[in-house]
Amino acid sequence: MLIPANRRTVKRSGTITFDEFCDLVREDQKADLINGVIYMASPENTDANDLVLWLLWLISGVVDEFDLGRVFFERVAFPLTDTDAPEPDIAVVRKKNLHRVKRGRIDGPADAAFEIVSPESVERDYVDKRALYEKHRVREYWIIDEELRKVTVFRFYLKGKYREIKARGGKLHSKVLPGFWLRPEWLWQNPRPKKMAILREILERGSR
Repeated sequence: MLIPANRRTVKRSGTITFDEFCDLVREDQKADLINGVIYMASPENTDANDLVLWLLWLISGVVDEFDLGRVFFERVAFPLTDTDAPEPDIAVVRKKNLHRVKRGRIDGPADAAFEIVSPESVERDYVDKRALYEKHRVREYWIIDEELRKVTVFRFYLKGKYREIKARGGKLHSKVLPGFWLRPEWLWQNPRPKKMAILREILERGSR
């Protein structure tokens, strides 16, 4: 039975395993399995959709240019335990870890995960997924919060904990994706800068 939690998500009662999650959620549905609970997102609003696609285009361009690995977009599960299988909005698996990629899932954590915060996912993105990604050593976790106009980046360090990375010169740099950097204000501009111009700027500076 599906229980409405609010207007934007539903939870399925009981503890669900990853195999059950795969049986219950269709391929065209976006959902997360966290602590045995399925969180199913409602259709995305158009602003969030535009933001995800804009960011995806830039990340894919950098990953392709520097031959870093593969990029995955929504609806791709990363089973971490039998009852935890998040589906990041955008995820990158580096080349050395591509053996984890299977036809219907990626076995193990992403190297970098990007989540776009929606009104119903605030606690899940900032608390639940942060704890889950930290525990399973997702090396970099980017949280893009359109309402707060804020980008938060956590990087995994040897002591087993995340450390928040601060911008330098107005730019947030990725260590996991060499060559990728971002000015957060680009995300909030209306209209956003042209993707091709921004990608050229990122690649030009990222290759130095």
